[in-house]
Amino acid sequence: MIKLYTTRSSGNGYKVRLLAAMVGAPCEQVFIDFEGKEHKSPAFLKLNPRGQVPVIVAEGRVFWDSTACMAYVARKYGGESWLPSDPLGMAEVSQWLAVASNEIQFGIQAARGMLRMGREGNLAEAQARGRVALDALEQQLAVSPWLALGRPTVADVACQAYVGVAHEAGIDMDAYPNTKAWLARIEGLPGWVSRVQ
Repeated sequence: MIKLYTTRSSGNGYKVRLLAAMVGAPCEQVFIDFEGKEHKSPAFLKLNPRGQVPVIVAEGRVFWDSTACMAYVARKYGGESWLPSDPLGMAEVSQWLAVASNEIQFGIQAARGMLRMGREGNLAEAQARGRVALDALEQQLAVSPWLALGRPTVADVACQAYVGVAHEAGIDMDAYPNTKAWLARIEGLPGWVSRVQ
């Protein structure tokens, strides 16, 4: 059983929750009080010294950061199909995990935070960074239905969480028809759960 610490609004927590649902991982969700700063409390900082969600507790170990949490869930419950161990397959998936952790996180997610939560930052710069990610996705999805290996993998889940709400970052998704079709394909996968479930 995985214990997942997250918040209702966290896209990074949603990635882990969605992947767990898709691979059938038993998962107890613990929603922490973000507005009350529970993620900065001494008890939570013992789980994650960075004071961020998601965090999972599994097999007596604690893992934080969405990429590490997804790696555990994918390998433990999804095996080779969701996160391959062969060098070429792993590299193909990992390059999209890097996009999720960089251009999507510091582009789309950052711009969304500025518009929805009033966070400080350069909106135009964040949106431009987000469009770099969307351009890369659009190019890949023009030749393949999925981001890596021609099938759904952890790469798709990692990128979907914030690309799926890019409109909340002030980015017009009509410019990305292949990406919009890919989002619809992900929602059609077995185990799909929405952000609000």
